Amino acid sequence: MENRWTAVRWLAAGFIIAAFIGMLLFSNIGSVSKGKDWGVTEDGLLEYSLSAPEYSLRPSENTSNSTLYEVGFTSRGEQIAGLLRTPQLKKEGGEQNKSIPGIVLLPGATVTKEREQGLAKYLCGLGYAIITLDQRNLGATNPQADLQMFLQGMEPTEHKMVYDALACAEILRSLPGIDQSLIIYAGESNGGRIAIIACALDAKARGVVAISTSGYGTGAAIAAGELSDPKMIRFYRSIDPDTYLGKITPRKLVMIHSLNDTVIPYEYAEQTYAKAFQPKILHTVDCAKHGYCTKMNAFLEKELRGMSS
Repeated sequence: MENRWTAVRWLAAGFIIAAFIGMLLFSNIGSVSKGKDWGVTEDGLLEYSLSAPEYSLRPSENTSNSTLYEVGFTSRGEQIAGLLRTPQLKKEGGEQNKSIPGIVLLPGATVTKEREQGLAKYLCGLGYAIITLDQRNLGATNPQADLQMFLQGMEPTEHKMVYDALACAEILRSLPGIDQSLIIYAGESNGGRIAIIACALDAKARGVVAISTSGYGTGAAIAAGELSDPKMIRFYRSIDPDTYLGKITPRKLVMIHSLNDTVIPYEYAEQTYAKAFQPKILHTVDCAKHGYCTKMNAFLEKELRGMSS
C-alpha cells in the first residue's frame, strides 16, 4: 500500500535489535566500484552496473492504431513479463516517419500491466511507444523485509524493481523505429517513486512524469531522531525518491497530483516537490481518486511533448 514513514512506523519497537545490527559485518558501500554490479553509497544512493537484457517479443494484438507485444526478459535472476504498445508508423511519400520517443510506464502497487493499458493506450495515441511491466510483488513493498536483506548484504526487492525499470528503458533503446535519445520514465503512485529513482540513475533519459506520488519523508524521520543507525539510514534513503531529486536535473521532473487524492495526500507531493531542483513543475487536478484520471491528459500531453522535442 501507499504509506509514508509516519503511517507505517518502520521503526516499530522490537524490530530494531541493536545487538544483531552490531554483529553485521556486511557493507554495500561502493559495491559497484569494487567490482560488483549493485551497491548503495554512503549517501544512500543506489548504484547499478547495467547491461542490456536479452528479451523476447511476441505480437499479441494488432489494431488500426497500435500493435501490442508481449515482452519477456530476465532481470536480477527473475523472469519479468511486460507489454510493449507501439503506434502504427504511418508512411509519407513512401518513407517511414522519423523515430518516435518511448516511455517506461510503471504501474502502482497491486496494478498489473494489463490494468495499466488504459493509460498506455492514451499515451500511445499521442505517438509514444509504451513499455509497462508486472512489477515484483505487483508493485507492493515490504520495507522491513528489504531492510533485513540489506543488512545481510543481500539485494532488496525494491532495488531490483528499479533495475527492472532501467532494463525496460534499454529494451526500448534497442528497438528499431524508437529514438534512443528520447526515453522518458513515468509512473503512478508507487510506480512513480520507482520512475523517479530510475530516471535519476539513467543519465540518458529525458525526464520523468510522476503521477499521484511522493517521497517517504526519510529526511524528516532522521531530523526527528526516529532513525539513527547509519546502515538503516542508508537503506531507507536508497528507496526514498526524495534522495534522488538532485540527480534528475538538468532533466525535468513533472509531478501531477489530485488535490483530493484518496491515498497519498496532496501535501506529501508538495513536500517532495519543494525538495526538487529546477526544471520542475507540479500540476494539480481535482479528481476524487488516487492515480491517473483523464483531467491529467492536457498536462501529460504538454509535458511529454516538451521532453521529447
